Amino acid sequence: MTRWIELDGAVNVRDMGGLTTTDGGALRTGRLLRSDNLQGLTPADVDRLVTHIGVRHVIDLRSDTEVVAEGPGPLTREPRVTIHHLSLFAEGGGLTDVEADTAPTVDTVDTDKILPWQNRPDEDGPESERSVNHYLAYLADRPDSVVDALRVMAQGPSIVHCAAGKDRTGVVIALALDAVGVPRDHIVADYAATGDRLEAILGRLRDSTTYAQDLDSRPADSHRPHAATMEKFLTILDERHGGPLGWLRHHGWTDDDTAALRAALRT
Repeated sequence: MTRWIELDGAVNVRDMGGLTTTDGGALRTGRLLRSDNLQGLTPADVDRLVTHIGVRHVIDLRSDTEVVAEGPGPLTREPRVTIHHLSLFAEGGGLTDVEADTAPTVDTVDTDKILPWQNRPDEDGPESERSVNHYLAYLADRPDSVVDALRVMAQGPSIVHCAAGKDRTGVVIALALDAVGVPRDHIVADYAATGDRLEAILGRLRDSTTYAQDLDSRPADSHRPHAATMEKFLTILDERHGGPLGWLRHHGWTDDDTAALRAALRT
């Protein structure tokens, strides 16, 4: 990997720039980054991301509860950056249910959805990977957030993150890369690359009371991303929707959206 960005306050940061496309093009450096939680960024990290790389949009895929529990991060105080909170969970809210009047608490964080086990069979049968079902649930619960996230990417240099930068971020990045023509094997390889930083990612999460409680009850390697997981997820989208672009179109994505995203990300 030559696309890693080394920061003091985040450990799973990499640039999608340099990935090639099926028609011989490539993605531009500094236009789309992915990351784990950005709460711990140092002033030097912020300067590198905002001043030197030019990040102008943060796509925060964490739940409402995570955002409240973790508190405002350094980039929320940066005037050059716009924060887009686009949770992939069905959330309580003023126009949805009575939970709107109850402030989220750390006790309501569902770590199993945030960091799904990669290899534990789900109730649907031994061939069903638990994480794939969670990925499909992200799309089913919040298609609006997924579509909005890709539209933000077309507005300017963006960084996408969740807690680990693995599952929710992996799903959104995969759909974006497919939409701009990155080959399937490159998408899968980028997803699996997070495994290179797994120990450091879990170490950071254990330092946060928001995530620590559940992590120690599971083997660290159970969180490792496997290429087969993303391959299966994308294959299901192929079979059910004609691919990621087919799913996006079903949820309001247009040819103009695709053109804008390609113009923003590709050379």
